[in-house]
Parts: sequence; structure tokens; C-alpha cells
Amino acid sequence: MVTTHTDTTGTDVPRLLEGGRGTAHDRRKRETAALWARVSGSAREDERARLREQIVLVNMSLAHAVARRYASRGISLEDLEQVACLGLVKAVRGFDPGVGKDFVSYASPTVSGEVKRHFRDLGWMVRPPRRVQDLQARINSLVADSAPSQAAVERPADIAEALGVDQAQVVEAMTCRGAFAPMSLDAPLGESGSSSSLGDLLTSPRSDYDHVENALVLSRALASLSSRELLILQRRFWDNRTQLEIGEEVGLSQMQVSRILARILTSLREVVEGDDEELPRSA
Repeated sequence: MVTTHTDTTGTDVPRLLEGGRGTAHDRRKRETAALWARVSGSAREDERARLREQIVLVNMSLAHAVARRYASRGISLEDLEQVACLGLVKAVRGFDPGVGKDFVSYASPTVSGEVKRHFRDLGWMVRPPRRVQDLQARINSLVADSAPSQAAVERPADIAEALGVDQAQVVEAMTCRGAFAPMSLDAPLGESGSSSSLGDLLTSPRSDYDHVENALVLSRALASLSSRELLILQRRFWDNRTQLEIGEEVGLSQMQVSRILARILTSLREVVEGDDEELPRSA
């Protein structure tokens, strides 16, 4: 049984009574079709605008359902619902009821496309190249469509064969799965309250080759020092002794130790800088 109700804009909207015939989807579809019929039959633009607004409200559940399909992929459900509703508004604006296609069939891919574009353009915290994004989307679709018994499709070799691409490209795309919402470097490791974080596992940003190069240059510079100069250098920079303490150990005044340290550092700097100019630079 069909009746009408008046919405907040003052427009009489055809609506099926609660408990009417058919599923919620069917009821929404018929209600939407009745609204579009009124849009086509109305001569006033302001009335058509109110009717289109009502079509958006009637189909909000459709937009939310599309958004839920993309939940838990790195973007909050609230944001996805807003994007999906924006896609619904665009679908209402672009739909032509005279072409003979029902609105729900037209709106679903339009809303889905809007959500996918949001992921593509704004969803990446660490944004890989477009080709990697596209391949990752194809991989996700393939894995999602596979039956539970087809677990082997998770392997890069099988995915590459199914999609007709190189296995190295599949591996590259699969490594970007966390790029939507990477884990924070401050995230604790192990149980809650752990003092260690993910950042503690990162290696030094300096290359080990740089350390090797510096050690070789410095060893040649230190070879030019006397045993007493090496001892003074060790006590000052390795043992953190004061110049006065060093002087008492080697039988010199604090002022003499200061002058020796200054001369040692100058000599080392000259040797290191000279060798640095001769060594080839690493790429």
C-alpha cells in the first residue's frame, strides 16, 4: 500500500507504509522511481531541487553500504561515508530519468568510483607510483574474489600468473600494502607498557661504508702520533678526563696539556682533510 508524507521542505513524497510489500531495497527502489517521476513532471526548478534532495536522503543507506565495503583499509569509515554521500549527490545531479535505467543501478558504480578515487588521490600516507597503486588494486580484487580453498593465490608467483604480470612487479606492489596507514615509529613493541618502540629497530641512517672509510682515514692519522700524544688523546676523549687530571698523570701542567691537545687536533685535521681529498666519493 502506498501513501505520501510531507518532508521538511514541504514536498509530498510517495512512500510505502511500514510493513509494505518487498525488501527494504525494493521499497527504496520504488520510492526513488516515484520521486524521479515527479522530477520529470515538475515545471518548477525549485521543486525539482527539493525532490532531488529527497532522493539523496532516501538513498543515504546505499551510500553508507558502499562505504562499509571499503572500511578497514586505512581510511576511517566516517570519512568514507562522507565521500560516498558526495558521490551520491553527484549521481543525482548526473542521472537522466528519461534513459530508462533505474537510479540505484546507476548510482552504485558512481558512488563506488568516488570512493576509489578518494583512496587513489588522498588515501596514501606514503604514495607509491600510479602503476604500483593500480597493480595493488588488481591484486586486492583477485585475492578478495578467490575462494578460501584457493589459498595458493596469495603467493606472488600465482598472482603474477593470474594477472599476466612479472612476479617482481607483484612483490613490489604487495610491499606497499601498509602505505595507507603506516605504523608509527613510536608504536610499542610487545606487550603494552614496553619501553621499546618500532623506531628502535631502525638502523643508523649513516652507511656502514662511511664508517669504514672514516676508520681507515683516522687510523692513518693516528699512526703519526707519539705514544704520549695517543695517551693524552685517549684520556681526554675516551676516558673523559680533565686536562688537569691528564697533566698529573703524564707530568705536565694543565696549560701544556691544552697546547698538546690543540696541536694534536690540528695535525689530525690536516691529515684527514688531505686524505679526504684523495679518496673517491661514494655514490
